[in-house]
Amino acid sequence: MRRLGTILAAASLLVAAACGSSASDDEGAGPWTYKDDVGTPISLDHAPKRLLVQSSMAAALTDLGLGDEIVGTFGPLKNADGQPDSQVAGLDLGKAEDVTGGGEYGSIDLEKAASLKPDLVVTSAYLKSDLWYVNDATAKKLKQLAPILVVSFDGKTLPQMLDSTERAAKALGADVDSDTVRTAHDDFTAAAGRVEKAGQALGSKKILVGSPAKDVFYVSNPEVSPDLKYWRDQLKLPLVVPTKPDEGGYFQTLSWEKADLYPADVFLYDDRVGKAGLAILEDQPVFETLQAAKHKAYIPWTSVAPPSYRAYADIMNRLATQLETYAG
Repeated sequence: MRRLGTILAAASLLVAAACGSSASDDEGAGPWTYKDDVGTPISLDHAPKRLLVQSSMAAALTDLGLGDEIVGTFGPLKNADGQPDSQVAGLDLGKAEDVTGGGEYGSIDLEKAASLKPDLVVTSAYLKSDLWYVNDATAKKLKQLAPILVVSFDGKTLPQMLDSTERAAKALGADVDSDTVRTAHDDFTAAAGRVEKAGQALGSKKILVGSPAKDVFYVSNPEVSPDLKYWRDQLKLPLVVPTKPDEGGYFQTLSWEKADLYPADVFLYDDRVGKAGLAILEDQPVFETLQAAKHKAYIPWTSVAPPSYRAYADIMNRLATQLETYAG
């Protein structure tokens, strides 16, 4: 954070940060400030126009009209089957440079990132201290290139998460009152109504959410996932809640021998596993005893999605359509 020369300038910065951002009336000329969701104040000489953005957040900012400002992305772009990943739906994969590094999770090709001359790095955090697709070692070096703006999802409802993304987008110059954005909000509300109605039509059936892996079965916890919690608490979907989540709370790890611990008439599976991951279920005799397995009542769940109203309207419309086939 830059040191300001006078007490008056410092006071002005604090006021601006409390409001989100500031710029002169001359089309964004002059200093730009923002206080992000984890409390980091950011100060630049001018409004940022060259953004290096985590991939799913890049898709959300594109939905909000900021696609032209994104010069680079990091994080997943394609799924296990080699197709465009659902977590970057709507993102033009060929438009911005991919600076994802090889090796361990959260690494970035810093030389390639530096060549893009970013004004600002934008990512998210599901846990306050854990940046999405930026490990600690990379973050320290990345901050030497540009400040990092974090949109936090920790402890937020789905609408709060989407509103936080819009707050950041507005500070970056997006028109969040545009007809396109307003339509996305309306579509989200309509899609939520469809999901609620489809859930009611399931009657006494239960929905289990999880992810298959080679050696273990992960049961997702609706209590801590913003989308699942919204669907369960607000839309009344009959989602199963695991009784003993692992540390962190996002899921409970089970051996395949205990895959029938929870009832499942419908199984929402993490779509990041791809066809190979889904095929694992066919070789698990205990899982095959569940009603969902007997009827192949499998629905893909986009566990990581662009945090925009547009993206979640699409996700919920697809979910409602698929749930409707298992009514009664």
